[in-house]
Amino acid sequence: MSRFFRAGESDSDDTESDYSEELTASESEDHSDSDSDGSSSDDDQPGRKAPQGRLFGVGSDDSDSDEDVVRVVRSAKDKRFEEIEMAVNAMANGQKINDWVSVQNEFDRANKALQKAAGIIAQTSVPKFYIKAVAEVEKAIAGALEKEKSASKKMNASNAKALNSMKQKVKKNNRVYEKEIQEYEKDPENYDVEEEVVEVKPKTKKPKKVILSESEGEEEDGEPVDDGFTPVGAGGKTVEFTQDNLFKKLREVIDARGKKNTNREEQVRILERLLVVANTPYQKIRVLLNLISAQFDFAVGLSGYMNIPLWKNAEKYLNSLLTILESNPDYVVKENAPEEDDDEKDRAPENGQTVFIQGSIVAFVDRLDDEFTKSLQNIDPHTTDYVERLKDEVGLYAVIVRSSAYFEKLELTDAICRTTMRRLEHLYFKPEVVILAVENATSALLPTSIAKPIEDSSNLIHDLCVFLYKNANSLQRTRAMLCHIYHHALHNRFFVARDMLLMSHLQETIHQADITTQILHNRTMVQLGLCAFREGMIKEAQTCLQDISGTGRVKELLAQGLQAQRYGAVSPEQEKLERQRQLPFHMHINLELLECVYLTCSMLLEIPAMAAAGSNPDGRKRVISKPFRRMLDYNSRQVFSGPPENTRDHIMGAAKALAGGEWQKSIELINAIKIWELMPLADKIKEMLGRKMQEEGLRTYLFANASYYSSVGLEQLAKMFELPLATVVSIVSKMVWNEELSASIDQVSNVVVLHHVEATRLQSLALAFAEKAAGFVEGNEKLLESKTPQQGERPKKGPNANKDQASGKQQQQRTMGPRGHRGGRNQFNNGLGNSVRGGRK
Repeated sequence: MSRFFRAGESDSDDTESDYSEELTASESEDHSDSDSDGSSSDDDQPGRKAPQGRLFGVGSDDSDSDEDVVRVVRSAKDKRFEEIEMAVNAMANGQKINDWVSVQNEFDRANKALQKAAGIIAQTSVPKFYIKAVAEVEKAIAGALEKEKSASKKMNASNAKALNSMKQKVKKNNRVYEKEIQEYEKDPENYDVEEEVVEVKPKTKKPKKVILSESEGEEEDGEPVDDGFTPVGAGGKTVEFTQDNLFKKLREVIDARGKKNTNREEQVRILERLLVVANTPYQKIRVLLNLISAQFDFAVGLSGYMNIPLWKNAEKYLNSLLTILESNPDYVVKENAPEEDDDEKDRAPENGQTVFIQGSIVAFVDRLDDEFTKSLQNIDPHTTDYVERLKDEVGLYAVIVRSSAYFEKLELTDAICRTTMRRLEHLYFKPEVVILAVENATSALLPTSIAKPIEDSSNLIHDLCVFLYKNANSLQRTRAMLCHIYHHALHNRFFVARDMLLMSHLQETIHQADITTQILHNRTMVQLGLCAFREGMIKEAQTCLQDISGTGRVKELLAQGLQAQRYGAVSPEQEKLERQRQLPFHMHINLELLECVYLTCSMLLEIPAMAAAGSNPDGRKRVISKPFRRMLDYNSRQVFSGPPENTRDHIMGAAKALAGGEWQKSIELINAIKIWELMPLADKIKEMLGRKMQEEGLRTYLFANASYYSSVGLEQLAKMFELPLATVVSIVSKMVWNEELSASIDQVSNVVVLHHVEATRLQSLALAFAEKAAGFVEGNEKLLESKTPQQGERPKKGPNANKDQASGKQQQQRTMGPRGHRGGRNQFNNGLGNSVRGGRK
């Protein structure tokens, strides 16, 4: 029997005693000899268990051996974090070799380990190496997708599937750790330095002593002021900030700006300490100018916009700067201020002279406004975060108004125009109630010398636009005009807005403007069309909306979304630019309401036109709205039409009912559309639409049934369509005057006498012959074009060349005459027309 089974049969007490005796004996001898002796003794003594040694955790009772063994006791946190770190490292290796299947597996393993450590993480925080890994893997996925688009050789199916799956997983996962990822993006290189220091645990190197400065020591109760610490330089010396070295330290920060491996957070902390030390206006202005710039230097990161706390800090420091400049008019910040030879000394106004400091406040205002817009573009508009972010607009608007007032004192026309344009773009799309609320809230934030009460929003918009008309450049004047027209249209002043648009001649030159101005023009035209619709001018509304709604690219033209592109028609750079041009959600025009208005106007114009055309093919070719005709044709071809479910179904059903003379049913279907509730005074809109349906129903009825009547009573028409008699007379008279209806009105008997004009037999045959002859001539011309060589085409060579040329000449003589004069079709048509009219000589 083998030694293994013999050991199992022996008594446990004997085994343990024998094993301890053997282990004690082996440790008393040399290690090399003890191994060989132990193995031989095992063979000689059956029933004894083989020694396991120290690797199996069994130690002797000797105290000397306990001192030699180093026991490492790891906590649950270390075990869990080590498991996560192993998965993260394996994930990084998979990224290097572009193996996304293994990356996906390791990513899932890391997340499972993270869930197991949820209790530990709740007490501490998410490990930084995990945050770094998920941030880097998102960048790696974006890079891999771009390479895949441009690569000639595609990756295999499983790898591509794993890559797409990882894109969705990482995007969903990183939303949970958005704040941590933003912290990582601020300084990726030094993000996890603290954890690395803890893990390495140097043996002999002692940490430097942190020395408290006298000014920032402990208070009486023992708690430190300003964290109780000051920066420590080389050699353990404290770095003190005083009046003497303020400009020197400021110069060091300015020189380090933009360089690689610069700790931006540390630079901001230094500037904040310098701001505390500064006590003269010049020093504070210099420090604040650099401090505001430092806030904008932070990396945007994965979110696509500036971090909101940093944005608020920049706004706070900009307000502080404006406060100092307003209280010290002898100091002026200008872009073109002359540079000083010695900028490391304090400057004060002498003999009433102004001290000019180089800087650009208007650039700060522009950047602050742009970052605010970017944040609104990237935040989900259906969450409370968007509403919270939108509340910051009042503070931003106050900064714009305050800076504009400062520029007015300095008479800086260009800066005033830029801030006025910014102010106008924050107001033009808002209703009057909202504008007044914003102005009142802003007045509470501004100094009393700047705050002005606003009673009428129209006068405010008018004053801002008139100033830009007089002083701004061409682009700003164009944008101001469009904003002014938009504001008039929003407040139902259609004729004022229309006259301004026509007098400005913007339609002729708008294609030469930049894309953002073209988008503003499209928004203005849409708002003008909606204004005309609210005023009951259906034809004008359809004309304004035709160029935008008839294209099928409404989202793209209004910058309210991206159109789905097929086969990569748009490059990533172009798509990025289009995303940057998207408008924030609170500026959007409701696209469903826009489509409903456009289709309703098209219905009221198309249905009478189709009835007037009848069976005439030429009349059928005159299309007012192609999208409406397309939808109507598609709906008419349906075998079974169920009850209407959306806006289009309601309008198509109303169009069919109106064409059939059922104007009551048409009104019911139109009024059932719920989107009308989004318009102001919805009841008046529905009442106006009902009246228009009655009038267009009357016109449609006369066009469709005129051939069946010799005369129709006006009172009967008024009773059928529930219209006043005067309205019916007016509509019929207008149709007769415009030669839409061949009829006359007998005022004595109060009837409409319809005139039937039918073509004679000869006229009908002549028209049929003319159509066939025209088709024959067109076919001959197509055949001639295919046989005759075009200009620049080389003549054929070879044995069949002469034969082909001869046949071409014969064909030319048959169709163009012996002299080869072109225009045979026109001559034929002229002759045919003369013969039909009987005027041929």
